Amino acid sequence: MIEFELKFRRPSDDRVKRILDACRHVRDESQRDVYFQHPCRDFRQTDEAFRWRSIGDRHWITYKGPKRGGHVKARQEIEVPLATPSADRFRSLIEALGFRPVAVVAKRRAVYQLAENDRVHVVLDDVEELGPFMEIEIVGEEAESDAAGRELHRLAADWGLEDPEFRSYLELLLERRRGETRGPSRG
Repeated sequence: MIEFELKFRRPSDDRVKRILDACRHVRDESQRDVYFQHPCRDFRQTDEAFRWRSIGDRHWITYKGPKRGGHVKARQEIEVPLATPSADRFRSLIEALGFRPVAVVAKRRAVYQLAENDRVHVVLDDVEELGPFMEIEIVGEEAESDAAGRELHRLAADWGLEDPEFRSYLELLLERRRGETRGPSRG
């Protein structure tokens, strides 16, 4: 599956309320994402990500492929849920294989589904050290790339959202910690 998304610094509360009026609430959750570095290749260079996500006592391991070019952030995403009794053993396994934790991205997330198109999700994130963001997402197949991009840009324009942020939360967090202040990346 491919995740297509546009991410923005969260707009004003009035604009958020207007957007959420067109949605139904799906869930609220606290996420803790531990990102790992591969032992033999540099994910910063290959533009990949490997993360361990925890939501309460539930866990997932996720591989994210390189971002594809274009006007929306699109990348392959393979996510595997982990059975709770074996989750700690699996984490020990990947660390024994040489994967090392790089950073933790913690956030509070509220997920909404667009009433007119239930494939579209609007996500409000409050990310520790980074602040509030809004994402518009569609998960689909590679062949849907153009249509998904058009739909996301149409919604962003209808809602008055400008200046998408193409860097991941991990990239933003690492740049902040290194004291970098460069502008948004289109990667």
